[in-house]
Amino acid sequence: MIVVNRVRELEQRLEGAEHQLRLVQKISRFMVRGVPLKQSLDSVVQLVVEFMECDSCLLYLLENNELVLCASNAAHPQSIGKVRLKLSEGLTGWVARERRLLAISREAYHDPRFKLFSELPEDTFEAFLSAPIVFRNGVVGVINVQHRDPHAHNGGEMELLTTVGEQVGCLLELSRAAAADESRVASLLTSGSTV
Repeated sequence: MIVVNRVRELEQRLEGAEHQLRLVQKISRFMVRGVPLKQSLDSVVQLVVEFMECDSCLLYLLENNELVLCASNAAHPQSIGKVRLKLSEGLTGWVARERRLLAISREAYHDPRFKLFSELPEDTFEAFLSAPIVFRNGVVGVINVQHRDPHAHNGGEMELLTTVGEQVGCLLELSRAAAADESRVASLLTSGSTV
């Protein structure tokens, strides 16, 4: 019986690892296919919700020392680009400022670092998992997942969200580099310079 239980446990772990690998592969494809950044971020959020089986995923990018909500799976498009946090505000600001993962399994809204945004229904959700979006050791944003009900985040979920944060950081930098290249080419074309 012990051997059967051990085999089941190993099968479940293997299935979980395969599941995580599929998510990482799908996000990697956004990097090499030149998908527009907004579409990529929206897709990443949808994939995270699907693969992590969470109720909400919010993705913030750093802009002028503020975290700006750039993508969400929830039906509040009016908040995209408008919800802004200073690095000193909220759980999300703490994650960016400290460059650390944060996992709260229940009553995240009671944490002293919490900041309420009335336009975000996720602020009433119980569980909160957040990872910095990084590129070359610099924070460029934060990705949050939330569950309506209490949820104990396991090590695999924490590692997966950390990896997604790293991938989104690379995706963002690739997008910026491509835009800079396009700008340089356009400038050369309009100036009549030779290459």
